[in-house]
Amino acid sequence: MLWLALPTWARSTPITIPSPSGYTAEGQCAGYPRLPLKTPKGWCAGLVADERDGLRMPRRLLELAPDRFWITDMGSWEPKQGRLLELKTPGQPGDPKRTRVLAKGLDRPHGLIRGPDGRVYVGEAGAIWRTPSTQVEREIVLRDLPDTGAHPLTEMVFALPGTLFVNVGSATDACRAEGQDQPSIPCPEIEGKLPRAAVYQAVFGGSDFKRQTFVPWAIGLRNSLGLAVTNDTTNSGMRLWQAENSVDYTDAQMPAEELNELSQGAHYGWPYCVTDKKGHSVVARGYKKRAPCGPTDAKAPFQAWPAHVAPLQLLAVPAAKPGEAERPWSGRLLAVWHGPRAPGHRIVAWRLDAQGRPQGEREDIVSDWDASPGMRPQGNPAGITVDSQGRLWIVEDRNRTVIVIAPDKPVTQPR
Repeated sequence: MLWLALPTWARSTPITIPSPSGYTAEGQCAGYPRLPLKTPKGWCAGLVADERDGLRMPRRLLELAPDRFWITDMGSWEPKQGRLLELKTPGQPGDPKRTRVLAKGLDRPHGLIRGPDGRVYVGEAGAIWRTPSTQVEREIVLRDLPDTGAHPLTEMVFALPGTLFVNVGSATDACRAEGQDQPSIPCPEIEGKLPRAAVYQAVFGGSDFKRQTFVPWAIGLRNSLGLAVTNDTTNSGMRLWQAENSVDYTDAQMPAEELNELSQGAHYGWPYCVTDKKGHSVVARGYKKRAPCGPTDAKAPFQAWPAHVAPLQLLAVPAAKPGEAERPWSGRLLAVWHGPRAPGHRIVAWRLDAQGRPQGEREDIVSDWDASPGMRPQGNPAGITVDSQGRLWIVEDRNRTVIVIAPDKPVTQPR
């Protein structure tokens, strides 16, 4: 059922409208159909777009200008089915001409960031390219990245103007052969000059922005779809964070997902070691009595997260500046927990201290996202961004939605 344009007097009356995504909206949030999700006090969730706007498998979104977003849409897990979309956010889900295809035939596009040069960087399986934000002019900056195996998606984050950190995921779940034979030692995926299961540092220079180096920064990282940089204001430095999607056990409580602070040259355990729910490194299945997992063998995670929450993005949000309104995510490190098991399918956060480290208890920014027939599907957030107004935007890949977390009423600016 389509959202119908209503006169102003009618829109103030709560109405119930179903969406093809499985949500049933009642009332409004920021002018959009209001969704039954738990959000911080004074904030609400609005359905901005869904499959009626052409969404197939959105994974990341980025504000280019007020009311104008770019979205990487994988289309499916098949190669060359992806697109780069532009969404104009005024209007309602299903309104015509809100979505425009900027590029198609992309190979599983995922990462989407704005660089220090003002250009937009797009990560496909196998390559990273950049383009002006005014129109698409594809300039490849990294090519010949691995595009095969179980984890070909590209995530990236800038640290300095010419330094880019890039995910190169493992080809397998646990370094087993196709027939699920006993894992190899040493695992060939993490050997050699260009190992997989690693985060790489790419350094660019010169007026033509040519790559100077591309080397592993840290290894033993199965799939780094969450990368973020925070500032250490006490030492004028930076910290690099990684969210680890761990090995796929069928156990409900094992192994833990991880938040890692990445140190240059460190090994974080994959495939030999996993983390238990207490944050201790233990030998992975298939490697018992064959691989050591002591403190000198695998660097311990900064935090152990519940098993199977499947972190798909990290986002470091700066603290509010003097005169700016404080948001529930200001000065925090946000993580997108995709699921599938509880406490997955939610957006979580930790407050950052002066050294750029997450501290304190986990804060649930968006939760109560379990499936409820006739009300909502199970949440599957894949990507987030914060817009120029300080609102939080979310894309769900399987539900094919764009959601905004906005003030329930205008936020009063501090005097």
